[in-house]
Amino acid sequence: MHPSRPADAPAAPEANVAPEANPTPTLADSAHPSGPTAAPVYGDWTPAAPADGEPEDGGESRLGPIPSPPPSRAYVGARPPTYDAEPTALPAADPDDLDALVPDTVLDGARYGACTLRAVSVRGDSARYRGEPRRDALLTARFGAGERALVLVALATGTRTAPGAHLAAAEVCRWIGAAVGRSHERLTADIRAARRADLKAGLHRLTDRSLGKLRAAATEQGLDPDDYAATLRCLLLSADPECRTRVFFGVGPGGLFRLRDREWQDIEPEVAEVNGEPVLGFGSAPHETPDGDRLTMDLGIPTLPSPYEPAPGPPREPFRFRTSVARTGDVLLMCATGFAEPLRGEPELRAHLADRWSGPEPPGLTAYLADTQVRVKGYADDRTAVAVWEA
Repeated sequence: MHPSRPADAPAAPEANVAPEANPTPTLADSAHPSGPTAAPVYGDWTPAAPADGEPEDGGESRLGPIPSPPPSRAYVGARPPTYDAEPTALPAADPDDLDALVPDTVLDGARYGACTLRAVSVRGDSARYRGEPRRDALLTARFGAGERALVLVALATGTRTAPGAHLAAAEVCRWIGAAVGRSHERLTADIRAARRADLKAGLHRLTDRSLGKLRAAATEQGLDPDDYAATLRCLLLSADPECRTRVFFGVGPGGLFRLRDREWQDIEPEVAEVNGEPVLGFGSAPHETPDGDRLTMDLGIPTLPSPYEPAPGPPREPFRFRTSVARTGDVLLMCATGFAEPLRGEPELRAHLADRWSGPEPPGLTAYLADTQVRVKGYADDRTAVAVWEA
């Protein structure tokens, strides 16, 4: 796969809790550009002008029912994908470990506060053909009740070619779910009060602990922690209809997009990389005092690691975090790489989904499943996608 990065284009500034310094990049090739004076467009339909002599509207719509969006498609692009569109082979089963089996497709949804949630995880065409399990895991959970409830959606992807990839992905989803559930009251309060710094610090700790448990589980099973590993991406939604703050966090690649006014925006948060030697705050002592006095002297003599300190671990993926305030009509999409790559790389897929998802109502579960299964030649990985429609 060779996904292409979208061209940068100016977009409406994001109403984040902490405003971003750079404008939001947009995914070019939007099928239907719109402006502040453009008439609403649903498919090929536009509002008709009233006939001469027609009385003023008395409050009821005279336009008739809003037509449905264009039908979903089997694939986009010049040629159909190589693999069959439907599952072919089932993964091998162990009669003594049937709990390890993973269904081909998981589909879920809900409506809380001002948003409607749709979530799906589908085994990729390649895995369906080879009889391999789905490496992506999906968890949807609600903690609390009423307007103080918190909705978590977590998705994870296991390491490619690792035999226990699907188990690692499922475990890290369960661990982050348990961690968020135990802290949901504090997280809910922080989201409603827009405490961005507290949210970032707290969710970073919970993510590190969950991934640390995964590495410990790999060691206990005698596995290489690099094989028994997974990426993790999460979305937090408040059930309070007055709270429009949406919180994304996680570790590893994937996609975070927003569909606004029929235009796709790539809002994946950039990560800061730490290069070079350790610096103050990352484990080293300062080289000199504020007055310029040297505290250490490097004689070039190698020193053995201390037996009282653990050996340095492998470099970890940077933590990703973003908060944003949704607008009415927005669609927020969080996905794993299996769906992010074709969305970035195929303009026709972006245009098709913009047509399907820009209507006045979110799609039902089966329609959403059909939309996320529109295939693109050259992209055959698992597809896991979580979308939130703002009322």
